Amino acid sequence: MQKLTRRSELTFKANLRNGRHGWLRLTPAYAATLVEQLLQQASVHSRVLDPFAGTGTTGLVCAERGFQCDMVEINPFLVWLARAKVQQYPTTCVERTINLAYQAVLQSKRNFSQPPEWIPPMHRIDRWWTPQRLYTLAHLYTAIRCLCEAEPPQVADLLLIAFCQTLIRWSNAGYHHPSVTFKAAEPSLFLQEDSGLILNDFLDTARRIARSAQEALNGEAEVFAGDARTLDCLPGRLYDIVITSPPYPNRMSYVREVRPFLYWLGFLKDAREAGELDWQAIGGTWGIATSRLTSLELNDPSLYATLPELRELVQAIDKRSHLLSRYVLRYFQDMRTHLHSLSHLLHAGAQIYYVAGNAKFYEVIVPTEQLLARLMQETGINHIRVEPLRKRNSKKELVEFLISGVKRW
Repeated sequence: MQKLTRRSELTFKANLRNGRHGWLRLTPAYAATLVEQLLQQASVHSRVLDPFAGTGTTGLVCAERGFQCDMVEINPFLVWLARAKVQQYPTTCVERTINLAYQAVLQSKRNFSQPPEWIPPMHRIDRWWTPQRLYTLAHLYTAIRCLCEAEPPQVADLLLIAFCQTLIRWSNAGYHHPSVTFKAAEPSLFLQEDSGLILNDFLDTARRIARSAQEALNGEAEVFAGDARTLDCLPGRLYDIVITSPPYPNRMSYVREVRPFLYWLGFLKDAREAGELDWQAIGGTWGIATSRLTSLELNDPSLYATLPELRELVQAIDKRSHLLSRYVLRYFQDMRTHLHSLSHLLHAGAQIYYVAGNAKFYEVIVPTEQLLARLMQETGINHIRVEPLRKRNSKKELVEFLISGVKRW
């Protein structure tokens, strides 16, 4: 048997230099090549669904290959990003983006002597950027917004994606740990040094992103803002293929990695809104979601009838942490609701592909792949296969799996 390795070629790392796929990274994202492999034998007339769109990898691959794809996402920043990635960009739009990038830089330089008009209301924003970098970025953002007021939305999208790339590259944040870590920034020897470097970086990034947007897409992908539990945002279509990756039950906030973008682009205004967004997402458990979890009860006792081993898992985790036991319970309640909603949107014979990882709390392994496979069977999906894809980067027991099946009826 082949030894299981980390296989970074199946993760977001493989997307970083892959045209539109590399516009912005999200650690939980899978590689475009994985979606391509799953579509190899599919008819181009198939309609594809991704109910956990994330950065839009599934939809973009489908559009590149001539498929029709619908995506659902609850995070408003990711809805915006996924929509931007699957748009058509005419040549005139690309040229205008590069031209306005130069103008934004010139306008920012003219305003350096003045305080910025607006700074996002992020908690402890001083940990993210030094004052000089923050002021430069704030001036740049204001210039982009002013210049784009009368421009096509596609131009603003490309410039803001370039801004977001620059924003995170010049931050003190690191994403190599389940919680965001911050490094101390080295002070510049000259006051304007960082400012000049940031603006040049933005120009290079805007040119690269605009040129990568020129390639025409052969299919169409739509992104719907909505809840994967109900999927009531979809327009009543039936689907032939599902390719997705739901959140894993690992208590990692899916707001945390995109938090700066949510604040800078105006999707969040305070920490309470961030907590509400995390609570709405499957697997969310930070901020106000933490206090709400402590009082959570099992809504439908039949869940334990379908997953009898879940009761023992929850009880074992509860001995060490009541909060985490409620978190695991809620996760599988939500995923069951999602799969039942999904089952009504599938043609008989539809192919189902879920990329999901297991979890470990204290010494208790949560076999997510097995439990999701059982929930799929409950909703009429059979011929289920569970294949290990790769070892994850943290605890040695943690593995990412591909769970696949066929809708029976």
